[in-house]
Amino acid sequence: MTGTERLRIAVRYTFAFGQGHLSAFLSSLSILGLVLAISLLIIVLSVMNGFDKEMRERILSLVPHITIYSDMPIVDWHKNAELLRAHPDVEEVTPFAQFDALIMRGTDIETVRGIGLDPSQNGAFAPLVPYLEAQQATHFRQQEDGLILGAGVAEHLGVTVGERVNLIVPGAGRTGELGPTRFKTVQLSAILSTGTELDQSVALVHLALASDLAGLDGQVSGFRITTRELFNVQTIAWDLQRTLPPGFYSTNWMMTHGNLYSAIQLSRDLISILLFSIIAVAAFNVVSSLVLVVMDKQGNIAILRTLGATGADIAWVFVLQGAMIGLVGVVLGSVAGALGSQAVPSLVSWLEQLLGMRFLNTDVYPVSFLPIDLLLRDVMTVGGVALAMCVIAAIYPARRAAKMSPALILSQDR
Repeated sequence: MTGTERLRIAVRYTFAFGQGHLSAFLSSLSILGLVLAISLLIIVLSVMNGFDKEMRERILSLVPHITIYSDMPIVDWHKNAELLRAHPDVEEVTPFAQFDALIMRGTDIETVRGIGLDPSQNGAFAPLVPYLEAQQATHFRQQEDGLILGAGVAEHLGVTVGERVNLIVPGAGRTGELGPTRFKTVQLSAILSTGTELDQSVALVHLALASDLAGLDGQVSGFRITTRELFNVQTIAWDLQRTLPPGFYSTNWMMTHGNLYSAIQLSRDLISILLFSIIAVAAFNVVSSLVLVVMDKQGNIAILRTLGATGADIAWVFVLQGAMIGLVGVVLGSVAGALGSQAVPSLVSWLEQLLGMRFLNTDVYPVSFLPIDLLLRDVMTVGGVALAMCVIAAIYPARRAAKMSPALILSQDR
């Protein structure tokens, strides 16, 4: 029996629908199970990849990789900034002034974390620009008493761009002693909408204004540092502290967001293991399906053997049938998974509007939307593993069919 003849028989057993074609029905059930398992795994992996991507590209572009603080206001901060920039793994060093404040509009009050940055420094302001309207970003640069407010805070206050709000900063002097409360009326220049937890708390002003509000008299609170080695920030932070005078300490993104990043990675791995197990169950369902097909096709097997087909020929027919079940399931499952992963964000948004609730709140999740990042390597890996499982699962029924005796089969039929 030639390879073409084996393939033709396997195709007929797999796809020949009609009266009495139990094998085609069983093959369809096996394919359906594979399609559901593969598409579900691809969708889940795309969502987890999306969270991972947003964590790296969105959150870590807005949150400093390392933050250097001082026990006292930093007097000669220009000199210290140059010391930090000399480190080979440091990409950007941005001075900042920080304060806690109340922001008031009429009778509405919200608490915010005020951060003062120099908008003329690209390292400080450039990561924010994609989340601002172009005219608003330019307006903030030109307005010394301008304010950028997180979208969540602006929504709670009901304030829009161009309106003026009051900042109330509890007094603190240069050495930390209690000082007079400071009041400042500022104009809202822009609304920052990042889709992250920053939208719920941040208020950005010019560095000079923040220094005055924080009682630093033109000095700064510390430095926000961007590094070239994202996952080596702890070592880099120690190196930077050793280059500075005593009194400095540091935090890094792994201390503030590291648990979240690890949780995303762990969830992705655990869900992958679970869903690969489901694929394994669906793939090895091919075993029971092909065993039933072998029993249904005993007469055909006997006829093929009497016509000269060897046991190996019969085995190859059923291995090819298992491979075709796997191939069709992989192709349809991959297409369904790819289309489903693109449709899921719209479906979630529609459900949120329909039910009047938010599934992803930045109080719990790192972003307020469902991110998707469909990777070709995931599709290829899932498809390859599923196809291999189907071929392996077909070996037992194929061996069983190959060992059938034509004489015994024909005698049973009598």
